[in-house]
Amino acid sequence: MNAAAVATTRPSPLALLLELTKFRISVASTFTAAMGYIAFRQGVDLPLLSTLVGTLSLAMASSALNEIQERHLDARMERTRHRPLPSGAVKPLTALAVVGALTLLGLGLLWRLHGLVPAALGLLAMGWYNGLYTPLKRVSAFAVVPGSLIGALPPAIGWTAAGGALGDPALLALCFVFFVWQVPHFWLLALLHAESYAQADFPTLTKFFTPEQILRLTFTWTCGTLAAGALLPLFHATRGLGAVLILAAASLWLLLRFTRLLRPDPNPALVRRAFMDINLYALALMIAVISAALGLP
Repeated sequence: MNAAAVATTRPSPLALLLELTKFRISVASTFTAAMGYIAFRQGVDLPLLSTLVGTLSLAMASSALNEIQERHLDARMERTRHRPLPSGAVKPLTALAVVGALTLLGLGLLWRLHGLVPAALGLLAMGWYNGLYTPLKRVSAFAVVPGSLIGALPPAIGWTAAGGALGDPALLALCFVFFVWQVPHFWLLALLHAESYAQADFPTLTKFFTPEQILRLTFTWTCGTLAAGALLPLFHATRGLGAVLILAAASLWLLLRFTRLLRPDPNPALVRRAFMDINLYALALMIAVISAALGLP
């Protein structure tokens, strides 16, 4: 292969940046921040944009910092060894500069335009993810339980950026749903990539439980997620007949889908579908909350 052919296959700087910062996952966190903002403001306005850019910047910075922290472990796993840092496409110092720039941008936007509380929550999310969860998951298969606080913080960032109080019961109900949801979501992912995690010596539930037992635990946590979602109207986190019907339909659908996890001898295809299903439930929940806030039927 000549030099020209190699050049055409080399990822562009933009592609490397998006992969380094796990852009798609970072966008998902930003969606929940948008939900929190719209839920309190009961509408969409221009300051929502700065909230989303600030939240996205911090999420991308945190993801890139995680890539720096785990670059040596990523190099040992087949599915991650081609990432920018373990492959050598991006140098650690360059990645650290990206982390610094994105962190300053995210904190600057949230603090200057929305106040100290959303900025502090964004900084807490970074500290919890990179300072607690990332090192903890190297020593405990249950790190995701305290680590799930990360998933509960973006809705609070959006809510407080819109002017809402941090202790509002409606916000706490929303945050609790996404806290509980993170656990079955991660355990399904960990089950799908158990062999990869073993390559890097990450402790996983497969060292303590059989796949069937893990899926029973996942089913139980999913039922807890559905119960938490069902409480949202009671805490006025969402309201209106349309939103309640969306929540009820999504909950019943996911419950019926997840009963298949209780069958003996689960296969990877079933686990993969369950992982997609629980993500779709989260999307349906966000749609219900946003549609109610916008006054849609």
